[in-house]
Amino acid sequence: MVQSSLSLNNLVRSATFFQHAGIAITFVFMPIIAKGVSESIFEIGLIVASFSFAMILSEIYFGRISDKKGNRIFFIRAGLIGCAVTFGLHYFADDSVLLLLARLGAGITSGLMIPAMLAYTYESSKEKARVATIISFHALGWLAGIVVAGMVNDVKIIFLVSSAFFLVALAVSVKLPKIYSRKELGKGLTKQIIVKNKFLFSSLLLRHTGAASVWIILPLALMETMGAQLYEISIVYVANTVTAFLVMNLLGTRIRINNVTMFKIGVGLTIFVFIGLSQISEWWMAMPFMSLVGVSWALFYIGGNIHLMENNPKSTSTGIFNSTISISQVIGPVIAGSIAFFASYTSVMYFAIVITFCAFLVSLKINKQ
Repeated sequence: MVQSSLSLNNLVRSATFFQHAGIAITFVFMPIIAKGVSESIFEIGLIVASFSFAMILSEIYFGRISDKKGNRIFFIRAGLIGCAVTFGLHYFADDSVLLLLARLGAGITSGLMIPAMLAYTYESSKEKARVATIISFHALGWLAGIVVAGMVNDVKIIFLVSSAFFLVALAVSVKLPKIYSRKELGKGLTKQIIVKNKFLFSSLLLRHTGAASVWIILPLALMETMGAQLYEISIVYVANTVTAFLVMNLLGTRIRINNVTMFKIGVGLTIFVFIGLSQISEWWMAMPFMSLVGVSWALFYIGGNIHLMENNPKSTSTGIFNSTISISQVIGPVIAGSIAFFASYTSVMYFAIVITFCAFLVSLKINKQ
């Protein structure tokens, strides 16, 4: 089947957009949704963390299987079908146990498709420098999901909208051609990749543990201590996703920075985000710092993933990258819940500053390849 590079890239952009819109529409407000079924900040932390916990093994396992099979499309479509079902089931979760189970299912099905989608994006693009512009629709999808969540303003209906987004992504994926990559059949490959890139993964784990601890308490802090409404919280997070989308596109068209350097800058900038968020007193004051989050995310996500795909089996390495983020999204909320229970929301910010500074120091040891 002959298909122009431009039309193929647009199909991948569309599938990526709806895929991440479906995830984002529930993600930002999950602490608030969890609080609707539990008053315990610790239980809220466990519910939020369960999604990422499920993704940890899912991304590593299915990322490795995707490299073994060399067929990304199967995993993309299976994941989208699974997400349409599991995210839709959140609508019926009216107690903490059912919500926990729904989040676990959503984490497994999300982990099924994300590494394969990243690998497919890289392999389907003839101009590797422009891969960042395609991945930028990941951020644009998050923007759409957050905006729609604010517009719907109903913590139950958003799950049905989320399911619809995945179904649209599935319809787009039907038009994607099968691209068979070289099968990676070697044993012990996952361990080799982790050892080879230990400083990158360690830095990522520390940075995102700090970030995940902040993201669970930030919506609660904006609402409870600063009086923000759901749509105002959406506005705050939109500043993040708009900036990430713009910066990712610039990285693919105008800005040329070594991928490892890009990753290090992204980690370093995050320190200033948490310093700023620890000082705000009104909800709108968070917006410039969330824009800075967008810059840092674009740099370390693009830099880290492309560096790994250029030097390692693609789906396995990106699966480890994203599962590392998932690990931090398990650890971070538990730490945040514990700190907030014994101290305050602001204390969580101070923790994030310290651990992100440690992440930056570790990132300095990453070698350019």
